[in-house]
Amino acid sequence: MKLRALLLLACAALPLARAEVKLHPLFSDRAILQRDLPLPVWGTAAPGEKVAVAFAGQTATATADAQGKWLVKLTPLPASAEARDLVVKGSNTLTIREILVGDVWLASGQSNMDSPLSSGTTAQLLPDAADPLLRFFKVTKTVAPAPLPGPGGKWEAATPETAKNFSAVAYVFAKEIRRTQKVPVAVLNAAWGGTPIQTWMSLDSIQRPPAVEKTLALWEKSLAQHLAVKDKPELMTAYRADMKDWETNVGPAHKAALSAYNELASAAKAAGQPAPPKPAIARPEPEQPDPMAMPSASKRPSTPTIAYNGVIAPLAPYALRGTLWYQGEADGSRGAEYRTLLPRLIEGWRAAWGQGDFPFITIQLPGCYDDKIPVASSGWPFVREAQLLSLTVPKTAVVVTSDIGDPKDVHPDNKIHVGARVALAGRRLGYGEKIVASGPLYTGFAVEGSALRIRFTETGGGLAIGRAPWVAKGMPALPEDKLIGFYLAGADKKWVEATAKIDGATVLLTSPEVPAPIAARYAWAAYPRANLANLESLPASPFRTDDWAK
Repeated sequence: MKLRALLLLACAALPLARAEVKLHPLFSDRAILQRDLPLPVWGTAAPGEKVAVAFAGQTATATADAQGKWLVKLTPLPASAEARDLVVKGSNTLTIREILVGDVWLASGQSNMDSPLSSGTTAQLLPDAADPLLRFFKVTKTVAPAPLPGPGGKWEAATPETAKNFSAVAYVFAKEIRRTQKVPVAVLNAAWGGTPIQTWMSLDSIQRPPAVEKTLALWEKSLAQHLAVKDKPELMTAYRADMKDWETNVGPAHKAALSAYNELASAAKAAGQPAPPKPAIARPEPEQPDPMAMPSASKRPSTPTIAYNGVIAPLAPYALRGTLWYQGEADGSRGAEYRTLLPRLIEGWRAAWGQGDFPFITIQLPGCYDDKIPVASSGWPFVREAQLLSLTVPKTAVVVTSDIGDPKDVHPDNKIHVGARVALAGRRLGYGEKIVASGPLYTGFAVEGSALRIRFTETGGGLAIGRAPWVAKGMPALPEDKLIGFYLAGADKKWVEATAKIDGATVLLTSPEVPAPIAARYAWAAYPRANLANLESLPASPFRTDDWAK
């Protein structure tokens, strides 16, 4: 009888539990709300339940719909460092504390964005990291076949301890925005190493006419496989058992053998020798049968839209000032596709937020992989070009980092310099400051007899021979007495290094080996050695004047 009574009490309590008003996870203690914009606040309650949200002298009400969802919009608020409570009332009352109003930026991409402040030279910033008005929400990495309602994670104010796990690039950026704008600053840190751009795109952005056929076909194939696995749960059960066995009995030996081989291969490449034959090593990690499920610790999601569904969609429509995007390494061989995918991603994210064309800042790929080819016919230069072409999308900026990369490390230890350049772009694009925030950008060319003249915008105080603020270990500094990195080609399409001279807002290129030049390329290598800049020490973006396939 006692057990039956307890069950009846539990059942009677269920409707009350379901009826409780709940807030979206971003609305939690220590959150920062976006200033000067309408403020969506949302959550769940019992269908038909009336909900009131009170903050900073405002009260807004809503009624939960048939699915139990509700949303109110507070009118725009000025920035405020005063810690205030946000109170939500329905059948219960929720009080969220220490809420500030300032600027909120979304930082996403791959491992160069996710790289923590505690790694490399940025660790030197940790002793001075205490700032209660600078806060991060690090989004829990997860994937989903459809958009999730809310993210995992929590708000943390910057301290020497909490900032260890903040994105180094985003932290340097946010610190500079704090200094110049003098308002509280928040970062939604939603990055994931090794991920291609297609997994960060909304399904709508892939499907809308004209559909991105190749990406859409991969989505449809993955969806069919996902549904098949759902109908056969024993496949996942077997996979989990195999993974447990592999991680315990096989994985350590496999990883050790692979690491030893990679060291031998790297040494051979550095010596200009072919890589040794790959040894027979222990069986590889079991294959995940469901392409839309959470990958293992050593794998990264690549299926279209599943990282967007799990990491980005749950954040919308939390009001933003803008977005930082540092990605492209995983798409290093897909420059032509990236031309289409990046603008689609930007448009898809803006559509999800529904607050217009918020600023979108793309960080170009750094220099990496010293492949000894001064003018590449494939690879990273074509991705950098696609990133640069995203400037045709309104309210965008591109930050050049090809001059401060590392030929031996895809994660160059230069995040302080990257973050500082991103902050310049943010100050101009996001806040309208009249500052020089970009290096020279190619705008056109003309053939003048045996010479070729290149025209630029974003010349700042004038074109100059630049000096990179950081040089990778073991690499020689760039010359400071002459321009390098320019190449000319004639009708034979053979590239020859050019003599380059600054002439006002242009650069004049000549070479006795190319008496009739028709095209030029600059910094067109995986790890370019090039030094054109403006007097503000911001580097020119890599570019080409041709549209050749290679």
